[in-house]
Amino acid sequence: MFSNALPGVSTRLSDDKTNEEQTSLNEGSIPKIKPEELEAGADEPADDSDSELEENGVTRPQHVTERRRVQNTIFSSWLSQRAEKVTKEEVKAAIQNADDEALSIRSLMSKQESNVIITDPREYQIELFERAKKQNIIAVLDTGLYVCKVFGGCVNLPLGSGKTLIAVLLLRYMLDRELEDRGMGRSPRIAFFLVDCVTLVFQQFAVLECNLDQKIERFCGEMRCDLWDKMTWNKYFKENMVIVCTAEVLYQCLMHSFITISQINLLIFDEAHHAKKNHSYARIIKDFYVAELDPLKRPKIFGMTASPVDAKVDVVQAARELENLLHCQIATTADLSLLRMSISRPEESIVDYDPLPSPYITQLCANIKSQFGDIESLNKLFQFATYATSELGEWCADQIWLFGLADEEADKMERKIDRAFQSEKESRPIEQLDAELSRIREAKALVKEHVFLDPSFSGNSISSKVHCLHQYLMKLFERPTGTKCIVFVKRRYTVRVLRELFKRIGSHNMHLGFLIGTRKDDAGDVKVSFRQQVLTLMKFRKGEINCLFATSIAEEGLDIPDCNTVIRFDLYGTLIQYIQSRGRARHSNSRYLHMVERWNHQHLQAVREVNLGEQVMRRFCEALPADRLLHGNDCSLEEVLSKEKHRRTYTDPNTGAKLTYGSSLTVLAHFVGCLPHNSESTTRATYVMGVQDKQYVCEVLLPQNSPIRSATGRPSSKRALAKRSAAFEACLLLRKHGYLDAHLLPTYHKQLPAMRNAHLALNLKSTNAYVMRVKPSFWETGRGSLPGELHMTILSLENPEMTGRPCQPLALLTRNALPKLPSLLLHFQPGKMSQMQWAVIPKSFKPTKDMLSSLTSFTLRIFKDIFNKLYENNEPAMSYWLAPVVADYRGISLDSTCESLIDSHIVNYVHANEEVKWCSDMPNKSLADRFLVDRWDGGRRFYSEEVDPNLKPQDSLPEGCAKHRYMNSILDYTVSLYRKARLEAIWDLKQPVLRARRILHRRNWLDELDDSEKDVRTLAYLCPEPLKISSLPTTVVAMACLFPAILFRLESHLITLEACTMLQLDIKPSLALEAFTKDSDNTEEHRAKQIHFQRGMGKNYERLEFLGDCFLKMSTSISLFALNPDNDEFTSHVNRMLLICNKNLFDVAVKLGLFEFIRSQGFSRRTWYPEGIKLLEGKGYKKTGNEVHKHRLGDKTIADVCEAVIGAALLSYSDNSDMDMAVKAVTAFVSSPDHAVRKWDDYYKLYKKPGYQLAAASAAQLDLAIQAEREHKYHFNYPRLLRSAFTHPSHAYMYENIPCYQRLEFLGDALLDMACVNFLFYRHPDRDPQWLTEHKVAFQYHTLNSRIPLMSKQMAMVSNKFLGALCVKLGFHKHMRSSGSILMYNVQDFVTEITEAERESDGARDYWTSTKDPPKCLPDIVEAYIGAVFVDSEFNYKEVERFFQAHIQWFFEDMSIYDTFANKHPTTYIHNLLTLDFGCTNYRLMASELPSIDGSPLRVIAVLMIHNEIVAEGTASSTKYAKVAASKNALEQLQGLAPFEYRIRYRCDCSDGEEGDGEQAAATMVALDDRVGSAI
Repeated sequence: MFSNALPGVSTRLSDDKTNEEQTSLNEGSIPKIKPEELEAGADEPADDSDSELEENGVTRPQHVTERRRVQNTIFSSWLSQRAEKVTKEEVKAAIQNADDEALSIRSLMSKQESNVIITDPREYQIELFERAKKQNIIAVLDTGLYVCKVFGGCVNLPLGSGKTLIAVLLLRYMLDRELEDRGMGRSPRIAFFLVDCVTLVFQQFAVLECNLDQKIERFCGEMRCDLWDKMTWNKYFKENMVIVCTAEVLYQCLMHSFITISQINLLIFDEAHHAKKNHSYARIIKDFYVAELDPLKRPKIFGMTASPVDAKVDVVQAARELENLLHCQIATTADLSLLRMSISRPEESIVDYDPLPSPYITQLCANIKSQFGDIESLNKLFQFATYATSELGEWCADQIWLFGLADEEADKMERKIDRAFQSEKESRPIEQLDAELSRIREAKALVKEHVFLDPSFSGNSISSKVHCLHQYLMKLFERPTGTKCIVFVKRRYTVRVLRELFKRIGSHNMHLGFLIGTRKDDAGDVKVSFRQQVLTLMKFRKGEINCLFATSIAEEGLDIPDCNTVIRFDLYGTLIQYIQSRGRARHSNSRYLHMVERWNHQHLQAVREVNLGEQVMRRFCEALPADRLLHGNDCSLEEVLSKEKHRRTYTDPNTGAKLTYGSSLTVLAHFVGCLPHNSESTTRATYVMGVQDKQYVCEVLLPQNSPIRSATGRPSSKRALAKRSAAFEACLLLRKHGYLDAHLLPTYHKQLPAMRNAHLALNLKSTNAYVMRVKPSFWETGRGSLPGELHMTILSLENPEMTGRPCQPLALLTRNALPKLPSLLLHFQPGKMSQMQWAVIPKSFKPTKDMLSSLTSFTLRIFKDIFNKLYENNEPAMSYWLAPVVADYRGISLDSTCESLIDSHIVNYVHANEEVKWCSDMPNKSLADRFLVDRWDGGRRFYSEEVDPNLKPQDSLPEGCAKHRYMNSILDYTVSLYRKARLEAIWDLKQPVLRARRILHRRNWLDELDDSEKDVRTLAYLCPEPLKISSLPTTVVAMACLFPAILFRLESHLITLEACTMLQLDIKPSLALEAFTKDSDNTEEHRAKQIHFQRGMGKNYERLEFLGDCFLKMSTSISLFALNPDNDEFTSHVNRMLLICNKNLFDVAVKLGLFEFIRSQGFSRRTWYPEGIKLLEGKGYKKTGNEVHKHRLGDKTIADVCEAVIGAALLSYSDNSDMDMAVKAVTAFVSSPDHAVRKWDDYYKLYKKPGYQLAAASAAQLDLAIQAEREHKYHFNYPRLLRSAFTHPSHAYMYENIPCYQRLEFLGDALLDMACVNFLFYRHPDRDPQWLTEHKVAFQYHTLNSRIPLMSKQMAMVSNKFLGALCVKLGFHKHMRSSGSILMYNVQDFVTEITEAERESDGARDYWTSTKDPPKCLPDIVEAYIGAVFVDSEFNYKEVERFFQAHIQWFFEDMSIYDTFANKHPTTYIHNLLTLDFGCTNYRLMASELPSIDGSPLRVIAVLMIHNEIVAEGTASSTKYAKVAASKNALEQLQGLAPFEYRIRYRCDCSDGEEGDGEQAAATMVALDDRVGSAI
């Protein structure tokens, strides 16, 4: 197949060529040689060509851009049709079918039965709705209808009945009125449905969305809407008619005057009984509703509650206070019998148990108390353990110590003590802290050594109360049943202990679960996330849990239709707790059990009180007159507000934003949170309380970087009021000085990284035409004058016999000394090659005038006779000279004079004789071994062998000769004149006939022969008279024929070395050339079929770029780390990307003019000739002036070359591990003050040790350093630096005044990346970057590699998975300090799995590949540890390498065991299957986002297209996983197919095209990393 590197065609781009024209030139067919060109005669000799195939046409392949354009069109059309099928129902169906564990909280909510359309209201609901239309009311209905309080929030599971229905009916009514008002031109108003918790926002939104036909939206604090401005809010208010939100969201909007109370037409308060004191419900009414004096501008209010009372207070008085505060009337149905008929109430009964003993302490508790009773952190454990002996039994009492002094809990207790110690105003000796921590460890050891017995029903192991509960539950679950039971307790500890107990003594039909709030402050407590709570309720609803131990968090609104048993293990405290917990029993045949201690009058009194309170509340509601007015109540609103009259407020005169005592805390906290801060400062205001004249006075202290440092409030009788007063005064000062704007929002904001959203990537397809240097400036030095001295470089072959004929070394004589260059491999016949050696003679010589004249004649004779170029004899304009070297030069010392090395006999003979004239008396022997040249066709040159005495000039041409236009006779074959000239020519018909060999047109000896150049006929029979017999010996000609390729490589070296000189970099010539070499249009696309491959260019830049990219990342990371100690990890990442992104490298390279030096074109027979001297004859002699050569380069290519140069600079000094030159290269290319160092040692000079590193280490920190040194032999000089490496971001800074590991992890990630790449690069010198990437990824699964796309995140070697396994192997996970039980659970789960995998592996090094992915914190702390070692060792990179060699290298000595791991990724597998197994090149993996439907989750669809046919698709939440899904689906179709079956099914002719008729079946095979990229 003919090379696409067409000499004279693809190597120059004229300025006036369009893109399309250039494409045609580069990829067009080779034109046939016209007859008139063959007969050019002396006027225009036909130039030599680079291949015999110039006589044969080659079909133009399809352009890759054209193919992609077609593919994009097909995909776009398919996508539009496919998107139409993705309906809202599909999205909901997908959510319903999805695993709960994989769903977001929002999706979990929508998955529940909350979308019932309400169509059949009951009588009592219509009655209350009609009353709500006329006036503000609080609808009081019996509970159990819809709310369950969870996590300080609510899980709303409505039935489509009760209070919710009334709210829907009222909203419909108000929306209709609002539309009428808007139609009459009145200002728009919107309705707010207010809830008390985050979860109800989602749930009530789902209910209302299904039942209202107007736009509705929902908001909560978790959406960070507190950071929005008025413009953002106005957009939502304008677009929606109903807003569902937490009350705090509306309060904030009113406070900031984003909306006014007059712009609201309806306020619905869910669970209205919360409206008291400083609750947001109450604040909305007190601060804004009442402040609007015009009743017509106030919104309608509708409150909903099961009971207006939630505390032990006078029921009637509390109800009236609630009425007045909400400016409503309490209302219920006139006929309560209708309500009772609609609501199923459980059968209530009292279960009594034997009297409990007084609290006492167990033996374990006594032992702990005797030794550690003075430790404050253990107080709550002592309290509960004592309480539990009476209420639960001794077994449960002792269990709390297992919980409270477990490893994780003890560590947290230590951190709490440490934190308290650090925060003390007066410092104590650190020995005291060490002693306290030591005692905690001793207490933990005591518990571990204790022998815990199994629970027993005899003695005091289990209390009578627990025994009673056990008996009942065993009966309830004696056989498989659909029973669902909730056991209510008061204490969180009780929940945990009872669950552990019933795991041991319960029925196997019991499926236990627990439900508690998210608060976790005490030792031994469990931290539960909101998501876990939601999942627990989902499992309870499905029956996966059928016995739920719960605190009061589960009382409010849990709607489980088939929950049929509620047990009050601990009795309720208030009426509403009783009513709401009773409401959890919703089944028609349900039970509600009051567990009461026998003869305990307090318990019986509690039962009586709630029953009496309920009766009083019912009678109160029944007695309410229909036309009752508010002002008739004993408690007035004015009385409620009078308590706050002395509290000042501030209202902005321009916006109406209102600051109150209550809101000032929020405003101030928001301001402080927006202040810029460093890693060692807090972002909270500090309140200091004092006493003055028997009243509290508070001072608020703001962070150091606040423009206002402190403010003092007014004296107050209460601490809480004093605190609010201080915050209020601070806010006034901030507003006065302009630090709060007119909406009370901070004008200070966190400084997000500059250009964080900048477009840092380059368009991979963007190309431009740039000037390209084809000649080095080396030749220009001294040109224009006679040389005073010449420097000699001998060009010789290591194995000259490989050429197939004798050859003689040549000397290249230059005005300046050439650098020492690497040998050059030249290719001759198949399997025959030789290194070309450069021997630089150290001594120069001064040529005489005659010698210079002879050398010039010899050099020009070579150009004329061999290359058919006649140049002007102009010695001052010569760039270089050639000379033959004496045959035995190897025996002559190179220190000899240059003159002694030159074969002066040949030079003088050639200078004196232009040619050898043939005459009839010339002996036949003198015609043998001659260099013959066709006088009229410079492309025909021959080596004569001998005279054939049996042939005559007019004989027919023997068979097997090389083709020529005239082949009638031997003489006819010899002459290349025009037809007319041929007729006039007269030749000696008696002249001898020579057997000869035609010299091939080949000039590019830098690559192997392609198929078209093999087995070419060279035999010729010639007559000597018409030919020119050159005076050049054939040995010289044989070597001189190689000179164009040698010179091309020489000039490439010189040009790239000039680029290095420009950059002030000293790089080895071989590496410099490799760094600048782009040998195809898609060099960067590894493993892809190369487009327009340029033969013979040597190694391209791809491996060096791989290395340089990694060093660039490491060096900039170090510099940013050292220069910016206060930057967080995100800022550092952004700043690094600004430095190393392709766009920055490209911009800098363009400014430097680096594009001129890039070698993008292979050998060209048009450009290798010398410049400076005038061409008199030969193709191109009519051209005037210097031609401007251009080449088309992609933007990314230029950026890639920058990285390759960095790699070359690093590799040039790898022998002595000197990285200074690479550092210098990075500085040159990033061009930023963020990296201005010029040698490695300068990095550490930039680093200023932070205060936390220099502070005295505690005993715990010193102990950590000792433990870590056992795991890795490195002694830390700064143990607090090590502590930082093990501190998780969830661990508060104030605990130890040590920042988390993120900055060290940022640094360590880059360092480890470099160590891994170095290992792979040197261990596998012949592997391509794609292989290196796939296997490096095992080292760095989550590294932010600016060049490697998807594959580098998933496949082979030190991945997150490996680093997590390494973390466990080293025991680093034990040292991590974090806050979060879920994280620790996940860590422990992974530790168990990876430990078991290693144990069962029998020494296999790849045991870690079979486990699940670890929690991200584990690989993070390994990288942070590496970063800490690097910093502690004063930036000694050898310590990083030592860590790698000690702990990582062993796993990867044999990389073959990871080949499967590296290639099993579906996208890689499908690529290998298509390309390697089926030989297909016309395929593409494409992806695009699907349109979002009504805020549904993002969905991405990916397809695999083969020969313009979509064969598989996959959908997921991200592009990455959509492509994985599409690849998996494609594999199901393709695996098992035989290659011929594949070709038939998909009409694939890729392989056939390559092997058969010479046509290219496809222009290119797109690289895998590009295929995985988005198509649209």
